[in-house]
Amino acid sequence: MAFEELLNDPVIQKYLHELVGPTGMPVAAAPPDGEVTDEELAEDLGLELNDVRRALFILYENDLASYRRLRDEDSGWLTYLWTFHYENVPEQLEEEMYRLLDALEDRREYETDHEFYLCPEESIRFEFEEAIEFGFECPQCGAELEPMSNDVLVEAMDDRIDKLRAELNVEA
Repeated sequence: MAFEELLNDPVIQKYLHELVGPTGMPVAAAPPDGEVTDEELAEDLGLELNDVRRALFILYENDLASYRRLRDEDSGWLTYLWTFHYENVPEQLEEEMYRLLDALEDRREYETDHEFYLCPEESIRFEFEEAIEFGFECPQCGAELEPMSNDVLVEAMDDRIDKLRAELNVEA
């Protein structure tokens, strides 16, 4: 998939935005062809050099950019030439989906394995063991804790888990 196609995909735009944040998004959204220095990017995009470097490093950490160093013979200064590798985005997104699936399955197990109580005044949720410790009274306001059903939450997680499994072609 070409850079242009990738960058027009709203899912990929959201993924890049989550990685680099709003200040780094101009860097992520405008990858040049070939190599470029961080200084050139900062100048071309009208951004602070530190913001550009931060975004480049995040992209590097996520295998979406690489660099090579050149040493100036006269001054000894190092120049970093950056190259973008957005062809890795689809597999990065797939890895994120697997991590999300694992996290949702773990959280679902936690939600089904525990009993919860809720303070009706403060909307604070307590596990059964915590509720016992507090004598089934809210430590904040003293209100009596009420049993709480988390069935709606578990159902929503089940739906999301099923959708992720279908998208990833993973059996239950």
